[in-house]
Amino acid sequence: ILVPIDGSQNSVQASELAYRMAKLSGAHVTLLYVVDSAVLDEIARFSAQQRAEVREELHENGRQYLAYVEGLAQQENLTVQQEIREGIPYEEIVVLATAVGVDLIVMGHVGQRGPRRILIGSVTERVIEFAHCPVLVAKL
Repeated sequence: ILVPIDGSQNSVQASELAYRMAKLSGAHVTLLYVVDSAVLDEIARFSAQQRAEVREELHENGRQYLAYVEGLAQQENLTVQQEIREGIPYEEIVVLATAVGVDLIVMGHVGQRGPRRILIGSVTERVIEFAHCPVLVAKL
């Protein structure tokens, strides 16, 4: 089971659902945080030092989000794998899912950027469109 994490409450709830499913099925869970290349492109005009600092801060945010969600897994006596990548979020999710051969992607219906009024976020929509496996959208 692949669970993309973006720091939103929706992604945390999706991870909790994935953990329940993993406990029932014995499935392995991989958590993925993607540093969005669009954000990195926005800082291209900064100095090299500023770019490096922002990139490191984005990676640190990802490590903190993943550590928090991994802690929830440990409370359920589950071991998870963590992955941080840079790129376009939906592409990195689909690429990792294909490379690892996951059977299921579990993700929130909207992420960190999505307004509450929309039914489904753009990243989720694109993952559904391009993933080779089923995508369970957790709307809790």
